[in-house]
Amino acid sequence: MTENLNLNILKTACVTGHRKLKLDFNANLLEEKLVEIIKSGYRNFLIGMAVGFDSVCFKILKKLREIYNLKLIACIPCENQEKNFSEREKIEYFEMLLDADQKIYLSKEYKKNCMNLRNFYMVDNSSLVIAYLKEQKGGTFNTVNYAKRKEKEIVYV
Repeated sequence: MTENLNLNILKTACVTGHRKLKLDFNANLLEEKLVEIIKSGYRNFLIGMAVGFDSVCFKILKKLREIYNLKLIACIPCENQEKNFSEREKIEYFEMLLDADQKIYLSKEYKKNCMNLRNFYMVDNSSLVIAYLKEQKGGTFNTVNYAKRKEKEIVYV
C-alpha cells in the first residue's frame, strides 16, 4: 500500500513525539528549531498525523511553507486513523490532510503494529529525525531507538 516517495532523503526529515505535550513544551522554540533545520537544507517533512506533537509540527510547517519551499507528507498508519479522535481533533486532522502535499497510507486497515510500521517507514525515508521524547516508553521511544539503530541524525526538541 505504500508508495515510493521519490524524495531526496538528504533533504527529508520526519517528526516523532508524544500525543500529550508536557507543560514545559514550547511551540515557539519548536518553530525556531524547524527554521534552523529548513535553513540547513531540509525541504521535505514526513509527519505521522497523530494528535499532539505531530499536529503542532504540521501547523508550524504549514505556516513556514508560505515562506520556504517545503513539502509536507502525511504518513498515515491506516485508513480511519482518526476514529478515536475527539470531534475537534477530527476536524483538525481532515484540514491537515487537505493541506498535505502528499498522503501515504501504510495500511488499509488498523493492524496491531501499523503505528510502528508508519514510524519506521518515516525513519527509513529520512536522514533526520526531529523528536519530542520525554518518556522512556511508547511509540516515540521505540521510533527514536529505531532511528539510532539506523544511524539517523536525531534532533531533540
